[in-house]
Amino acid sequence: MAATGSEKQGGEDVQSFYVSTPIYYVNDAPHLGHAYTTVAGDVLTRWHRQRGEKVWYLTGTDEHGQKIMRTAEANNVTPQAWCDKLVEESWKPLWEHLGIGNDDFIRTTEKRHTDRVQEFVQDLYDKDEIYKGGYEGPYCVGCEEYKLPGDLIEAEDGTKLCPIHKKPVEILKEENYFFKLSQYGPKLLEFYAANPGFIQPESARNEVVNFVKQGLQDLSISRSTFDWGVPVPWDDKHVIYVWVDALLNYATAVGYGANQEKFDATFPANVHLVGKDILRFHAVIWPAMLMAQGLPLPGKVVANGWLMVGGEKMSKSNLTGIKPQDLTSHFGVDAYRWYFLRAIAFGSDGSFSWEDFTARYTSELANDYGNLASRLAAMVGKYYGGALPEATAAGEPEQAVRDGLTKAVAEADRKIGEELDFQGGILSIFDFVKQVNGYITEQEPWKVAKDESPEGRARLATILYTAAEALRGVAVLLNPVMPDTSQKLWESLGAEESLGALADQRMLEAADWGRLSPGATVTKGAVLFPRLEEKPE
Repeated sequence: MAATGSEKQGGEDVQSFYVSTPIYYVNDAPHLGHAYTTVAGDVLTRWHRQRGEKVWYLTGTDEHGQKIMRTAEANNVTPQAWCDKLVEESWKPLWEHLGIGNDDFIRTTEKRHTDRVQEFVQDLYDKDEIYKGGYEGPYCVGCEEYKLPGDLIEAEDGTKLCPIHKKPVEILKEENYFFKLSQYGPKLLEFYAANPGFIQPESARNEVVNFVKQGLQDLSISRSTFDWGVPVPWDDKHVIYVWVDALLNYATAVGYGANQEKFDATFPANVHLVGKDILRFHAVIWPAMLMAQGLPLPGKVVANGWLMVGGEKMSKSNLTGIKPQDLTSHFGVDAYRWYFLRAIAFGSDGSFSWEDFTARYTSELANDYGNLASRLAAMVGKYYGGALPEATAAGEPEQAVRDGLTKAVAEADRKIGEELDFQGGILSIFDFVKQVNGYITEQEPWKVAKDESPEGRARLATILYTAAEALRGVAVLLNPVMPDTSQKLWESLGAEESLGALADQRMLEAADWGRLSPGATVTKGAVLFPRLEEKPE
């Protein structure tokens, strides 16, 4: 079974939860596809933080290889200068803009990484896991990968194309060093069988298992026709294959070969989030490398689908890349974070549509969620001067709301925290929001307010307190998804003064009823989800 890191806190082992995104090529600025995976990882790690777990979230950039070198040359700068510019002006600012709470940002040109990569590869060479040979075959520079003939598609003129980039492959012939990947096929199949949840979703697992069953070829782990990469330590005429370099970031970023205590407490990753086009690297080559080095294997490799525009994978190479800022400037950052995880089942391909985003924003965020918060604050202000009343006349309708919150917490925690079913978890939360809206509609507090008897006043207080408690739970549940909006709601409910910071609330305690203090100041702040302006041109 895949091992899991832990560390001591207060004399007790504390489970670590280590999540990684792919490290992204810096041949251009990030688009929606990159942000989709990174936001998913952020939601997952924020969720586990609110469980009270120790979390480590890693992202970064992949900066070596022929593709980066050619892009830099086309822009008349050195590869390092190109990488520095893109990382500092595009990648890091976008993650900050989207509220990504990564604990580290690894760049493969950093010395802390390159030194350890050389040590790792040298160890494999010393163990006779690497040998010298030659290779000739079709190579996609966009994928930085030698392709099998059966992987290619054919253009109308007979040209062989990469199936992902739809561009001609190059036939390369060069002297290389090879990792004995072929001998790990049986070990990998044995591991997959013993750990059926290692590769997700099921369709991705089946693809990988079938691929390995066909027999693996030894892996070329060096290139000798260009020099933008980490030098092979025993032969400086070669640089280490960019994918071997890149995969090792998951180890070097958490102290491999440099900080053993940190490495032992964190490695291996609980979850590697990857795009389905790079699944084989993470589910075949990466575990084989770890097996060869005697290191533990990750808990899960989860492949998300592609974001599609006009039936094509969203990417810069086919001109369908859309900047996240194009959407956040119109819908807001929190709505952006919510939409893609809500609209697309994680692991499946999904099409982006401005019209669909607009419809869901209006219906679910503005009308269902935002309006509920606004109505509650307005009624507490109108009937109780902004002081949250005490519930003293609860009955079956209130019990149904309490049970609904308990169900929402359990389902959302299982789906998001364990199954990475972000869509299902978010739907569970919004089903509860609909239930609370239904409760308000049925109880008609605006009519109850006309009954000035003690029974009427008690009933009104109970209805409003019940709605406020329900929204408290929703604020906690949605905090990993929409942190800014959840914070505004938290403050509006007066929860900060009595319960403390929203980030400190434990996810599994969100269903504990009666946490809001009667008398807390409920305020009607800015609208959580403002009416959308016309779509910009």
